[in-house]
Amino acid sequence: MSESDKQGAAGQPPAAEAQAPARADEQPVPSEALLQGRSCVMIRHGDAVYALRATRAGKLILTK
Repeated sequence: MSESDKQGAAGQPPAAEAQAPARADEQPVPSEALLQGRSCVMIRHGDAVYALRATRAGKLILTK
């Protein structure tokens, strides 16, 4: 199947593959709200602790 066959009108994915609108509790949280001016923040999830780091290149890295 060609790439053009996988896309709908105007390069959009077919309707069956389109994402539904996000619910209010699924709205994106800005990384600045998590990091609060720091380059690294520790996140506890259950029994595990993760480090969320912002790189100098503007990327985020999540490690366990």
